[in-house]
Amino acid sequence: MDADPLGGLIELPGGTFEMGNEEDAYPADGEGPVREVTLSGFAISATAVTNAEFAEFVGATGHRTTAEVEGWSFVFAGLLPDDFPPTRGVLGAEWWRQVEGADWRHPEGPDSRLTANGDRWHHPVVHVSWFDAVGFAAWADGRLPTEAEWEYAARGGLDQKRLPWGDETAPNGRHRCNIFTGTFPVEDTAEDGWAGTCPVDEYEPNGYGLYNCSGNVWEWCADWFTAHHSDEDPLLDPSGPPMGLDRVAKGGSYLCHDSYCHRYRVGARLGLLPDSTLGHHGFRLAR
Repeated sequence: MDADPLGGLIELPGGTFEMGNEEDAYPADGEGPVREVTLSGFAISATAVTNAEFAEFVGATGHRTTAEVEGWSFVFAGLLPDDFPPTRGVLGAEWWRQVEGADWRHPEGPDSRLTANGDRWHHPVVHVSWFDAVGFAAWADGRLPTEAEWEYAARGGLDQKRLPWGDETAPNGRHRCNIFTGTFPVEDTAEDGWAGTCPVDEYEPNGYGLYNCSGNVWEWCADWFTAHHSDEDPLLDPSGPPMGLDRVAKGGSYLCHDSYCHRYRVGARLGLLPDSTLGHHGFRLAR
């Protein structure tokens, strides 16, 4: 690799923080109980990996993503044109459509491009599985952050706040993240400036210099997912259970909406099969 595709990482000295959430939590997600965690020093990227950076990886390695191998991925119906052919939906979440030919280069299907409707090279790469993220990380001489590292960095030095900047979603009426505004799932008014993904360095960074830790895209973490946190879990540099079915994702996405899913809070979390690919899933790196 000729250069660091991320343009440098933010060095954090580590420390002790209160991880998890209980007040606004989804109990089934295992956000709580709030627990004291101590981390050693680590580095983490200021932004999610972009389409341009992922293209460099693909060009250097010939990597084919899970979505490309499978031939399809899940796309949010609201981003498809009105005349898009009928597709299969997800039972109970019909706004997710199984779109043949959707992948990181074609976010809304085979006729879409990263340069359509504006240049999206600086937007986060999506339609990437956990395996794709791990492959990129190895190529970049990095790794995925643990859930504890991700949350510590996303909190930006604030103690038990809902969001990277505080408790209010739009302080003084000013949007600080890319989520769904309007009536979910039928109309995104883009009051925050965006419908779908936005550039990885949009809005203001948190206290540690990280961008978009709330909204925009879910970000894969290294850990296996569990909703149960034993008293015997290590409190020093925890890395999750030794095995599981799903991997952890953090941060929420442009589809989070308080009427349906307020998982754009820094303490929120999601478990997803590691070979899953969706149009609101990306990642950032750690070392």
